Amino acid sequence: MLVSEVLSELGYHALEDQDDPSALKLVQSKVRIDLLVTGVGLPGGMDMRQIADAARELRAGMKVLFIIRYAENAAINRGHLDPGMAVMTKPFAVAALANRIKELISE
Repeated sequence: MLVSEVLSELGYHALEDQDDPSALKLVQSKVRIDLLVTGVGLPGGMDMRQIADAARELRAGMKVLFIIRYAENAAINRGHLDPGMAVMTKPFAVAALANRIKELISE
């Protein structure tokens, strides 16, 4: 919800999902998506990197922001991020989140 609020305040329209299957359906749709924001703990059996990789297979070059609770290297494929991917580790300031979103979308 915090990400949606920040996106709205920045003038973006946020689409939310509740689990992995609905996230994949959204990515498979024709709706415009400028940035995928994914975190830990969505129900559905996939980890956040699997969701991002599946999304990028369907939409080449999709930008992804991972929001995690633990060290980046342990959570995101041993620290390897493809171009257009970024990580924010909780806790973070709302202003830092807003800046990172703006940076990723404008790349």
